[in-house]
Amino acid sequence: MTRNFLIIAILLLPVCMPATDARTPGLDRPMPEQWTYSETFGQSLPSQDRWWTSLDDAVLDSLISMGEDANYNLAIACRRMDAASRQMAVARAAYYPQIGLNAGYSRSHQERVSANHWEAGATVNWEIDLFGKITSQVRQKKAQYRASRADWVGAMVSMAAGIADTYVQLRVWEAELQVAREQTKTQDSIAQLVTARYESGLGAKPQVDQAMALLYTTRATIPTLVSSISSAKSSLALLVGRYPAEIEPLLESGAGLPQYMQPVSAGIPSELLRRRPDIVAAEQTLAAAAASVGIAKKDFLPTLSLQGSVGVGAARPGDMFTRDGFTYSVAPTLSWTLFDGMARSASVAAARDEMEAQLANYNYTVMNAYNEVENAMTSYVNYTRQITDYESAVRSSTEFLDLELDLYTQGLAPYSDVATAQQNVLANTNSLIMARGNALGALISLYKALGGGFSQYEE
Repeated sequence: MTRNFLIIAILLLPVCMPATDARTPGLDRPMPEQWTYSETFGQSLPSQDRWWTSLDDAVLDSLISMGEDANYNLAIACRRMDAASRQMAVARAAYYPQIGLNAGYSRSHQERVSANHWEAGATVNWEIDLFGKITSQVRQKKAQYRASRADWVGAMVSMAAGIADTYVQLRVWEAELQVAREQTKTQDSIAQLVTARYESGLGAKPQVDQAMALLYTTRATIPTLVSSISSAKSSLALLVGRYPAEIEPLLESGAGLPQYMQPVSAGIPSELLRRRPDIVAAEQTLAAAAASVGIAKKDFLPTLSLQGSVGVGAARPGDMFTRDGFTYSVAPTLSWTLFDGMARSASVAAARDEMEAQLANYNYTVMNAYNEVENAMTSYVNYTRQITDYESAVRSSTEFLDLELDLYTQGLAPYSDVATAQQNVLANTNSLIMARGNALGALISLYKALGGGFSQYEE
């Protein structure tokens, strides 16, 4: 009877199954074969995956090592990955039967007759994966686990880039603070010179006021820079899971901005598909959504389950394990829902819509990744060019200041020329520091956009 029912069920499958979507998910548009700046950047992947070590800054290396151990965003991603792994194990457990044990005693009394009954046994409940529904559920959970692992890798990449960005900004502000203090000393000396010339009758009072105003303006930038440096240290401490006082001695040993000029190997665009963790996560999320469509479709199919029990029972405990006390039952069950008000069809449609949404998300993620790499390359190339110009500007403005100061001392030039030269030196020096910091920031963004640092997708 069961065999005949199963044959009928299989023959009716083509009638009951909804239409399938034959399109294979993939990229709407193929990625370009090379980058815009392919001649500047190498066409092979970086040989050193832990890119921050190439900046040759031991303090930065130590900070990122701390972050790997104690960053809280990383810990959150790690716990989510572990939870996804447990869910995958739960799905796989459905392959196996559920076995339970029971034991009991009952006493009944009717018409002056009392009866005792002792029993003990085991039960089995097993859903047979006849049409692969459990396999589809396992495939879904496995894809979700892989997506969570890619999210964890992405958190590590973001953590390293975040620490490096904050560290570079800290060093930029420290360099600007040093410049402000040095310029304050220089401007104070010049202000004293202007005051002495005024007191000796060789200058005018407005010149003294102008010199003092310039000095106070430069000095006023120092508290802001000190505050910014303190905030940067606090941000770094949070990123590495420490309190600011714990990393203060480490930061004091820094030696200025890291090296910003270095060759970078970017590979080819298509390599981002396996290297960028967000692309891997989007791909696995898409795979999980596709598995959900399969699960929804399999709800149209019958389910075959096996229930069984084996045990012993008797009126007296001593008779339970005799031949007459042995009991068993086997009950294979084939169940099939023929009508549910189109609920299963709606579930399939909803799952397919979600898959389409994840397909669009995957394509967007790929295009966004390409644009991020291109933008980082463009920024890095142009900031390095800007550095060259600012270095020339600093040399020229410094020479101009020396010349104008000499002429002013000889009474051959007004002080206003000296003040303008001082302002140019300060502005150009700060612009040079900022350009170097921007170049480093673009370099960090490039490494982050390439997905470098933690390419670990194996299970």
